[in-house]
Amino acid sequence: MGRGDLTDAEWERLRPFLPVSNRRCGRWRDHRQVIDGILHRPRTGVHWCDLPERFGPWKTVHERHRLWSADGTWGTGPIRRRPPGLKGGWARGTPGRDAVAEPRRPPGEGGGGGEGLGRSRGGFTSKVHLSADGRCRPLSLVVTPGQRADCTQFEPVLEKIRVPRTGPGRPRKTPDSVAADKAYSSGPCRAYLRRRGIRHTIPEKADSQAARLRKGSRGGCPPAFDEKRYKRRNTVERAINKLKHARAVATRYDKRGYVYLGAVAAAALVIWLRT
Repeated sequence: MGRGDLTDAEWERLRPFLPVSNRRCGRWRDHRQVIDGILHRPRTGVHWCDLPERFGPWKTVHERHRLWSADGTWGTGPIRRRPPGLKGGWARGTPGRDAVAEPRRPPGEGGGGGEGLGRSRGGFTSKVHLSADGRCRPLSLVVTPGQRADCTQFEPVLEKIRVPRTGPGRPRKTPDSVAADKAYSSGPCRAYLRRRGIRHTIPEKADSQAARLRKGSRGGCPPAFDEKRYKRRNTVERAINKLKHARAVATRYDKRGYVYLGAVAAAALVIWLRT
C-alpha cells in the first residue's frame, strides 16, 4: 500500500457504491487497484501515462475515470451518503466558489465555454462552485467558466444537494440554513431562499443598503443577519482549501469539463472517506 492509497476501512466504505460490470466490456478489472490509480492522479497532478505501474495499465485507469465522470458514478458514493451522527447539522454548509489556476490549454485556442473554460481576470480559467457541510465536506459541485458570476450558480449548487435519509423517504434537498458572502447578496438569491423556506445569513452590500435607506419607508426592512452564525461561513473556504491539496484540482489539466469535474469529485470523495 502506497502513500495516499485507500486503507482497508476506506475501501469497505466505498465498495458498495461501485458498479460491478459494464455493458460494453463485462466485469470490471479489480476496482481497488484502479481507484487507487485514479485518486493518485488528482493528488499528484501527473500525466495519466506517467502513473506508477503498480496501478496497472494507465489506459485502464484513465478510461475508468472518464466513464465514471460521464455517467455520474463519482456522485453516488459516500459524498451522497448521510453524514453519520450529524442529524440536522449537515445543512450549515455554505455555497462558495474558487478560481482555479491556469489550465494547460493555451489562451489562443478558442473560447471553451462548453468545457467550463472562460476568460476572467486570472486568464483562461475555470471556477468551482460548491456547498459544504459544517465539517468542511463538499455536498455539491458545479464547474463553470472563470468569468461566470458567483450569484448565477447559487440555485444550481443548492439544487444539486442530495442527502439520503437513514430510513425510508426521499433524500433531503433543503438545508436547515445557509450562510454565504456578499457575492450572493442579491434579490433573486434571497427570493429563492424565502421561496424554499431556508433560513439564511448573507451580509447586505453597501450599495444595496444605501439604496434601501434612500427610499425611506418604501425601502423595506433590512434583511436578517445573524453575526454568530455568519462566523461559521469559513467552513466553505476550508473545504476549498482541502480540495486544492489535490494538484489536479488546484491547476486544471483536463481538456474536457466533465472529466475535470470528475477529478474534483474524486478529491471530494477522499475528504468524505477520511473525515
